[in-house]
Amino acid sequence: MSKQPNALPTTAPGAATQPTCATHSIPVPGGQIHARSWTPPQADPERPPVILFHDSLGCVELWRSFPAALAHALGRRVIAYDRLGFGASDPRHDTLSLDFIREEATLYLPHVLAAFGVERFIACGHSVGGGMAVHSAAAHPERCVALITMAAQCFVENLTRAGIVEARDQFADPTAFARLERYHGPKARWVLNAWTETWLSPAFADWSLHPILPAVRCPTLVIHGAQDEYGSADQPRAIAAGVAGAAELVLMPDTRHVPHREREGAVVGVIGGWCVLF
Repeated sequence: MSKQPNALPTTAPGAATQPTCATHSIPVPGGQIHARSWTPPQADPERPPVILFHDSLGCVELWRSFPAALAHALGRRVIAYDRLGFGASDPRHDTLSLDFIREEATLYLPHVLAAFGVERFIACGHSVGGGMAVHSAAAHPERCVALITMAAQCFVENLTRAGIVEARDQFADPTAFARLERYHGPKARWVLNAWTETWLSPAFADWSLHPILPAVRCPTLVIHGAQDEYGSADQPRAIAAGVAGAAELVLMPDTRHVPHREREGAVVGVIGGWCVLF
């Protein structure tokens, strides 16, 4: 990827031991997507990078300091990208397919991997991004060496729907919606509707990761907050029990839906200790 002229590296002054951050633009079906990579100076090029999949309202910017902290702790490259329609990527004007979680793994991820020259990778996703990471591990079993989910949903439960309804009502406040616009600009309304209208649709009520979990053969780390407002502990337990490979479940006390932001150090430590074999 460094050979491409649209990769723009930046390094903070005095941060010689910190990861070098570079931005990238990648062509995918429907437009260009924005990506960012963090490469620590001690990175071993033979170690598979971590690919981050963001949540329903997320984007690269909303990962905040987590990717750099993870890259530094793991000594390997971390890559995050804005899905088409989100953040700094090109807009979408269509309605999400009910199969959009699988499509991210099969339609868009291959373009990201090709752009970065990635052969083997670790899939790591937050919330719905966790489901995308699961599908990525299942769709690319020879390339995905490990799977990490954080606050991922395995199925739609009443708690999930109730949390989304509450969030939708909160975003009716112009001040709250302006916070969403800060990260998604004029795409913010599409981003919000893509989340709420899809997950609250009766046609999506039967969505589940259960059918695809047995196709996940790589080791899996499942991280979940004990007080997650969008998913009970039944969600991570189902993921850990359903994959075919070895699985480790970490249920974090006093943690809600965004473990990597609420307890960044603890999450990085858990992932760092678990990833030493990959």
